[in-house]
Amino acid sequence: MAIAERAVAALSLTVRGAACAALIWGGSAQVLAAGDTPATPPDEPPLGGSFHDDFDRFDEDRWYVSDGWTNGAHQNCTWSRQAIDVADGLAALEMRASGAADPAYIGGEIQTNDRFGYGTFEARLRTGTGSGLNAAFFTYIGPVHGAPHDEIDFEVLTRDTGAVSVNSFTSGEEHHGTSVPLEVATDDAFHTYSFVWEQDRIRWFVDGVLVHEASGKGGVDLPITPQKIFLSHWSTDSLTDWMGRFDAPPPGTTLAMDVDWIAYTAPGDGCRFEGSVLCVEGAVE
Repeated sequence: MAIAERAVAALSLTVRGAACAALIWGGSAQVLAAGDTPATPPDEPPLGGSFHDDFDRFDEDRWYVSDGWTNGAHQNCTWSRQAIDVADGLAALEMRASGAADPAYIGGEIQTNDRFGYGTFEARLRTGTGSGLNAAFFTYIGPVHGAPHDEIDFEVLTRDTGAVSVNSFTSGEEHHGTSVPLEVATDDAFHTYSFVWEQDRIRWFVDGVLVHEASGKGGVDLPITPQKIFLSHWSTDSLTDWMGRFDAPPPGTTLAMDVDWIAYTAPGDGCRFEGSVLCVEGAVE
């Protein structure tokens, strides 16, 4: 059943993470000097616990659907609940023509209601292909939430489905970014993307294999603030150096990022479900 058919409470504003969030919030984010420690936001909400969501249904207690806004002029599509569909054990985040003049294109994004601290974040995804599009699984928190801009990313720029980009932000500053080549393209098969976030390091995995690692100091060059979990699929016609020239989907064509499952495992909870990187012997120590 399409999420458009569900009643979703209104939210005044949210932002996507990744490099575009830096464009929006970088000027106002808290920037730390080496050795500084960020202040803890007052009345910080309680953290979410371990979960595994296989999208047999859409859990409105867990997920909020972004609807009715863009993140800025760099985004040429509007978030819409019409671009989210959950059926047959998959959540499809669509990017397509809206059929209207304004907005001309709509994209799908969901985010957790809860925030999550250190632990293991995982999602099993398959993307489409197309220039000027971004299919992302990431965590984010920022000034709109009354917190510094902290973030950890997996992003597929679907003009090149043979690679996935990883990076992180700490107080609005980008760190540890790289592009990871894949043996099997993201539109040819599902991949399991996992990252383990600890106080002094982040490790990114694809299909249980370590592909990137960053060590550092929490609050300086590693995120420290609990974050929401996001899945998003969006497009641009201005960030061409990064995402490529936008190739508009033909009318009636839907490009989708399909999500098989998504999960968070708190530290110490260990192997909780088949497919988790925490169940791969020797992968995470």
